[in-house]
Amino acid sequence: MRRIFGAPQKKEPPPTLEQAGDRLTGRGDRLDDQIRKCEEQLMKFREQLKKTRPGPAQEALKRRAMTVLRQKKMFEGQRETLYNQQFNMEQTRFTVESIQDTVQTVQALKGAAKQMRGAMKSNKELDLNFIDKLQDELADMADLTAEINESLGQSFAVPDDVDEADLMAELDALEGDMAAEPVAAGGVPSYLQEAELPELPAAPQRAEEEGMGLPPLAQRS
Repeated sequence: MRRIFGAPQKKEPPPTLEQAGDRLTGRGDRLDDQIRKCEEQLMKFREQLKKTRPGPAQEALKRRAMTVLRQKKMFEGQRETLYNQQFNMEQTRFTVESIQDTVQTVQALKGAAKQMRGAMKSNKELDLNFIDKLQDELADMADLTAEINESLGQSFAVPDDVDEADLMAELDALEGDMAAEPVAAGGVPSYLQEAELPELPAAPQRAEEEGMGLPPLAQRS
């Protein structure tokens, strides 16, 4: 059968956008070179026409210059077509890359959503009811701590029946007592001055001297 119909030929894969873009870029570079060569030839013809007198020689130069000019216009038209193709190629490439990025983004979001659902199911700490209950317990403990601190901060030495009027009367009485106390030269009341201590009596020396076998002071002198 292969001898009759021949072996099936393998189809080559279609070119990618990068390969097609590189091919268009190469063609555009070649057209740019041809356009540049035509411009150089036209510049030479222009200089020759300036130096040539009117006549058959000048007409021949004009015909050759017109031919080069037509070629330049043709190359410029082809180059414009390649510009449009390259623009469409870039737009298509951008669209394909955008689609690929969108697919990857959706896949990443899908995986993240799956992880979030698993975490919500497996972790008790992420249960809303558990969090509300925990918040209530913390609030109750905070209130209890405040009550304990308030209870511990009570002063047992202060009677409850003392009011502001009694306090002001006590302060006025203290102020009167301070005014009645004599004040020293330095402006210090007597109850704040240091008390004068009595002088100590002189220690007897005769007994000590006799005990040590020494004669009295009168005899030694």
